Amino acid sequence: MATNFQEYYLPVEGLDSEQDSLILDKALSRISGVESHRVELNNQRVFLHAAHQETLQEAIRVIRELGYRVPVVKQTFPVLEMSCAACAVSVESMLKSQPGVLGAAVNYASGNVAVEYVPGAIQPEGMRHVVRSIGYDLVLDENRESGDTLEDLQRARYLKLRRKTIWALLLSLPVVVIGMFFMDMHDGQPGIPYANEIMWLLSTPVVFWLGRDFFIHAWKQARHGTAGMDTLVALSTGVAWLFSAFNTLFPHFWTNRGLHAHVYFEAAAVIIAFILLGKLLEEKAKGNTSSAIRKLMGLQPKTVTLVDADGQLREIPVGQVEPGQILLVKPGEKIAVDGTVTGGNTYVDESMLSGEPVPVLKQEDDPVFAGTINQKGSIRFRADKVGHETMLAKIIKMVQDAQGSKAPVQKLVDRIAGIFVPVVIGIALTAFGAWNLLGGDNGFTQGLLALITVLVIACPCALGLATPTAIMVGVGKGAEKGILIKDAESLELSRKVNAVILDKTGTLTVGKPEVTDAWWAEDYPALKQILFSIEKQSEHPLAEAVVNHLNDMEVLTVDHFESLTGQGVQAELKGERYLVGNRRLMQAHGVVIDPALAEMAGQWGSEAKTVVWFSGGEKVLALLAIADQIKDTSARAVESLQKSGIEVYMLTGDNETTAAAIARQAGIRHFRAEVLPEQKAAFVRELQSQGKTVAMAGDGINDSAALAQADVSIAMGKGSDIAMEVAKMTIISSELGKIPEAIRLSAATVRTIRENLFWAFIYNLIGIPIAAGILYPFTGFMLNPMIAGAAMALSSVSVVSNSLRLKWKK
Repeated sequence: MATNFQEYYLPVEGLDSEQDSLILDKALSRISGVESHRVELNNQRVFLHAAHQETLQEAIRVIRELGYRVPVVKQTFPVLEMSCAACAVSVESMLKSQPGVLGAAVNYASGNVAVEYVPGAIQPEGMRHVVRSIGYDLVLDENRESGDTLEDLQRARYLKLRRKTIWALLLSLPVVVIGMFFMDMHDGQPGIPYANEIMWLLSTPVVFWLGRDFFIHAWKQARHGTAGMDTLVALSTGVAWLFSAFNTLFPHFWTNRGLHAHVYFEAAAVIIAFILLGKLLEEKAKGNTSSAIRKLMGLQPKTVTLVDADGQLREIPVGQVEPGQILLVKPGEKIAVDGTVTGGNTYVDESMLSGEPVPVLKQEDDPVFAGTINQKGSIRFRADKVGHETMLAKIIKMVQDAQGSKAPVQKLVDRIAGIFVPVVIGIALTAFGAWNLLGGDNGFTQGLLALITVLVIACPCALGLATPTAIMVGVGKGAEKGILIKDAESLELSRKVNAVILDKTGTLTVGKPEVTDAWWAEDYPALKQILFSIEKQSEHPLAEAVVNHLNDMEVLTVDHFESLTGQGVQAELKGERYLVGNRRLMQAHGVVIDPALAEMAGQWGSEAKTVVWFSGGEKVLALLAIADQIKDTSARAVESLQKSGIEVYMLTGDNETTAAAIARQAGIRHFRAEVLPEQKAAFVRELQSQGKTVAMAGDGINDSAALAQADVSIAMGKGSDIAMEVAKMTIISSELGKIPEAIRLSAATVRTIRENLFWAFIYNLIGIPIAAGILYPFTGFMLNPMIAGAAMALSSVSVVSNSLRLKWKK
């Protein structure tokens, strides 16, 4: 058989010289399956004439190993017309088979597919063409730009489904009434004339017009060797309708053999009606699972008030805001982009981002974030980050990615869904054959009934929805509480955590030194003004804490200022010499230290506070204690974790005394002091080697290696971008109390997944044998196909409803 070679253009970054071209040319010529190739130095790309998808991937691997970069795009597209988990598997497998697609993951509950592809080898239009060929559709950005937003498309689809469902129910109702009450002789009274013909007339539009999508999708899937729920519905209703039409036209075929010519028009019509109703309820419920995203998207206003260079105010769309522009926010308005306050002060409600209910005071130079709500004051602020760069946009992206990611258990479910439909068809045919062999005179009719009922009752949808709906609700619930979860795997793993490592600075503590205690020899404002003026000159972080403590004062002229490394500063004001620093500085300059002051300083030091001495002449004028204070919620969070059976460890680069004091205040039994960044990662590995599932919480660049090593990594939201990039979870408010909340959320989500999978499996394990007629020899019971259709519809709705219970759990 001739090999089907395809042409690809791969963009390659880093092609700078003829030497690069020769290196690539030689490497590509060695790859099996590449018929021809060409390195285009000027266009920064490589042309390949390759045989298989694997050949392309091998070429990309080789190019990357040589140190060049092949740009890969990760993009999420909405998928329309999927009706079950098997549909999701079909879309995923078709996309994965396309040249240039390196990976694809379909989330049936959210209706999205995340695709990783090489832009030079395939474009989104090509992917859409492939997806359409098997009966589904891919929504590209161009649709949204033309005004057809995803929400509009989903709304239109929902309304169309609702219209179909209403018509199907209206047309099916008289068919059911005739089929159940007016077909044969009852109490000596004949049924209505032309009953079969009336039912045929009413059921035909239900099956072939309102249910036509099932047949269209089933045919497109069959052409590509796949099968899904559409296949089951099309086969069951098609067989029931054809059998009934034959019996209506040729009843003598059965009556001449002494058998009754049964018709099942009511079963065919009601199955379509119930499945459409189930789909309608499912769509409604699935919409509720993504309410968190809609809430987040609704936080950004559509327009903003721009302050022109000449001070004039004008309203512009939020999409036109550029960094550096000054915006005005009035009381009650939402803040549109991230920025820094330049004028005014107010309280801002940040609860929708942080989960904390108390409004935050915003003054000049304070940061403000898109999506938060201004309270009573008016402020002006400079736009710093706009569009996709705002914290709100990043949160929305992170939540969308997490809701679309697959939990490890979902991979097993996908494999089951992939073979589910063929297995069900096999069971249905086996039941039909067994009834024909063993069922006696009515064997064919009963067998046909069993075949239809098995096809109808089998529900891959419930299996497909079990995991992703719970993940979507769990991730959304976390986002509402200020806990951002990066992927489903970390959400599933968090419940197993039995060791939590906490960085001290910024995680357990506030992360900003501040004055906690002060003693003054004399309460003279002039002395405070002198200290304020000296510390204003210093660049030391502790000096900043003193300046903030003393608040805005008039700065006096400092005649002489000298920084004494490791000790403090020396300054002169109006001919007087002043010292600000540690005790060694005082002793070196002969300052007399009272024993009571020495005792006070010693006490503060034992509480992990840094003592600053202020003297004039040879007399101590003031003593200040500065500390990075422990957060109000840290001790409660540690206690909550320990009560859950989780061991808590603290790591810090600080000295042993400070570490011991902070650990004591927080109630932490295990800590390590003077730890370097690489030692933090080594400590994580040490705990993992003891069989522990380790969570690491940190906020700095120095924590990033340990965060990457941990099983579950948690970044505190007010920390560095690198820590947030590496971590699998981010606590926006930086409150440690959110960590036990995240672990409880993980446990509740996994419990919901297990409940969903249990009911989905049990439903199919019990329902399919009963539908096949396994109870008939013992009880004479045969399941009616109409009841099977209702059960099938309700199974999906019940799974989604169970997931939605997570929203109301505390």
